[in-house]
Amino acid sequence: MAGNGTAPAPAMFGTESSLSMFLNTLTPKFYVALTGTSSLISGLILIFEWWYFRKYGTSFIEQVSVSHLRPLLGGVDNSSPTNSSTSNGDADSNRQSVSECKVWRNPLNLFRGAEYNRYTWVTGREPLTYYDMNLSAQDHQTFFTCDSDHLRPADAIMQKAWRERNPQARVSAAHEALELEDCATAYILLAEEEATTIMEAEKLFKQALKAGEGCYRRSQQLQHHGAQYEAQHRRDTNVVVYIKRRLAMCSRKLGRTREAVKMMRDLMKEFPLLSMFNIHENLLESLLELQNYADVQAVLAKYDDISLPKSATICYTAALLKARAVSDKFSPEAASRRGLSTAEMNAVEAIHRAVEFNPHVPKYLLEMKSLILPPEHILKRGDSEAIAYAFFHLQHWKRVEGALNLLHCTWEGTFRMIPYPLEKGHLFYPYPICTETADRELLPTVFHEVSVYPKKELPFFILFTAGLCSFTAMLALLTHQFPELMGVFAKAFLSTLFAPLNFIMEKVESILPSSLWHQLTRI
Repeated sequence: MAGNGTAPAPAMFGTESSLSMFLNTLTPKFYVALTGTSSLISGLILIFEWWYFRKYGTSFIEQVSVSHLRPLLGGVDNSSPTNSSTSNGDADSNRQSVSECKVWRNPLNLFRGAEYNRYTWVTGREPLTYYDMNLSAQDHQTFFTCDSDHLRPADAIMQKAWRERNPQARVSAAHEALELEDCATAYILLAEEEATTIMEAEKLFKQALKAGEGCYRRSQQLQHHGAQYEAQHRRDTNVVVYIKRRLAMCSRKLGRTREAVKMMRDLMKEFPLLSMFNIHENLLESLLELQNYADVQAVLAKYDDISLPKSATICYTAALLKARAVSDKFSPEAASRRGLSTAEMNAVEAIHRAVEFNPHVPKYLLEMKSLILPPEHILKRGDSEAIAYAFFHLQHWKRVEGALNLLHCTWEGTFRMIPYPLEKGHLFYPYPICTETADRELLPTVFHEVSVYPKKELPFFILFTAGLCSFTAMLALLTHQFPELMGVFAKAFLSTLFAPLNFIMEKVESILPSSLWHQLTRI
């Protein structure tokens, strides 16, 4: 019996002795190769994860886990009625996000020849992206062409010119059209792209206005004679409104601000239904330049309405007016001691409202981020709109004493009110998730870092793979430099790692009968 009891011992400790023999046969080169390979694999995973996160804004491993592994592990059934209603709500919110991510023409866009091209000549940088210029080409075709253009040779030439990608070919086509007749749209193209100064542009726009008003009067008399004449009149109306608005902007840029205000007011009275040009934003900027704050408030009372679309110009101008009433005497220390007065509370709430609508603006107004030339198109609530607003309105904030100080002290409090802006808003809809992608198309990312809100936190798996890659690379380096010492550490680590297993086996051996244990080891 005693012999039978001691017979299984060699078999029982066979695994332990074989493990010890295996560890003793490993050379330092094996550990170097193992740690080096692990470091390489984790580094490749890290590079891929980082690239995927920069492009799509999420971790690839997390996305696969949520999309594919979670349903296999007992995820929520998408066919339930509750989830059906939830998905309908998500669809509604997605539709809202799509509508908020609509790209708008910048009401204060610069002149391509007199301003954008001069910037390129001086710096060698292209301030406009291809996507932005392509949107402008589509706008020009919408505003300045119609189906009956083929009936007039000059308009037929200009219809092709607006579709031409080469700027020099567009300018040549405009000159060709002017050789045939006085063509308003040809003058517009030359004023926008060939004129190198605002004065030259203004002269060409005046010639365009003379030709455009003649066409407008003729088409106005014939607009009810059929769909073709109605389309011509709509086109001629767009041409006249565009020319008058650009002439007002020329006056504003040349220092004739009161004249510009009068032209804008007359234009808004003559064509009250054409709100697509957002002429009231040009008017607000000119009135602020004149420091005519009472008229600014009157314009805001008309356009800062809950039923009308908002913009950074509307929200931040309203905040500026309320800040103006208290900013010259505002002190954060005094306010913390006595509390905010009613007027100060109204100003702070107006700033919070503006920051919630577009959180990118304060960094430009406070000059925490450098400005670039604004694009020809903007995305509301995005970085492009913030640049366009701050480019023209920073001077108005500086002119109001203490306004920037009040903004500096209060704007970050908005984010404490809206901790999860992509899920729930406070005064506006949740912040759209598509702004970063659209802004990267509109802004020259070569020399401008697009502002992103809310800031994306690095996913866990990127941090994990970065740590794993660094750790294994360090092990590989140490093993290469100190092979014997690292070999001792590796053996000690593996022995410690397998110590719980050996302890469990010893306990099992003491509990189970030796004959049963012998049969198990044979199996």
